[in-house]
Amino acid sequence: MQIINPFPVRLKEARDRLGISQRELGVRIGFEPDSASSRMNHYEKGRHMPDFATLKRIAEELQVPLAYLFCESDDMAEMVKAFDKLTPEDKLQAIEMVRSASKKNEKLDSQ
Repeated sequence: MQIINPFPVRLKEARDRLGISQRELGVRIGFEPDSASSRMNHYEKGRHMPDFATLKRIAEELQVPLAYLFCESDDMAEMVKAFDKLTPEDKLQAIEMVRSASKKNEKLDSQ
């Protein structure tokens, strides 16, 4: 079974959604203009993985939570983006709602 790294896919999706080039993103996060496109291309092709500080800058520049870049499913990616935009109070309510639904499903699965 082949395991697919979600990072290159999410990176490209988020960059395309903003309508910026690989070079532009690279320059915005602090890469030299001459190597920015190449470095970002290596990330989007899955050939290299950025360090944590670079990951944080990428997420901030793409206006997505860092966790979004590692979501394996589209559903989870959308949940992470939506959750990030909630107020602290709404986040607590969302967590409780998900916990409640999860417990209910666990009970149904055990029957």
